[in-house]
Amino acid sequence: MFNPSRDDVRRFFCEAWRKRRAGEVVTPLEGQALKWVDRHPEYHALLGDPEAAIGADFAIDRGQSNPFLHLSMHLAIEEQLAIDQPPGIRALFQQLAAQADEHAAQHQTMECLGRVLWETQRGTLPADAGSINDAYLGCLQRQLGLARSA
Repeated sequence: MFNPSRDDVRRFFCEAWRKRRAGEVVTPLEGQALKWVDRHPEYHALLGDPEAAIGADFAIDRGQSNPFLHLSMHLAIEEQLAIDQPPGIRALFQQLAAQADEHAAQHQTMECLGRVLWETQRGTLPADAGSINDAYLGCLQRQLGLARSA
């Protein structure tokens, strides 16, 4: 299984961005990553400076979001949609995208994924796949107005 370090992930995104700017051939995974890099021009300067990117600290207490986590979550959601895992996510996502656009739907899905991961880590959500999937899909349903707010 692929288990990249924090620095490996940062290098991956920086290298994909470097290749794009140099007009070089990219791998399929780099192409997927660049789809989201293109939609986040606010990250371009950081990605263009690998040394700064690798050394950067993104502190939530200072109101900073981590662009590498954000881009990685875009990729994770794309994988979930490709294999419809958890089952039903693809249909819910398509409904979200129909209300706005794919990028907005990705961000709504990301909010749900982040919430479920946070609740699982805090111990407020049981760490079994069924509970996690139900909470995740339930959050997406609430985004669509299909379920009661919890």
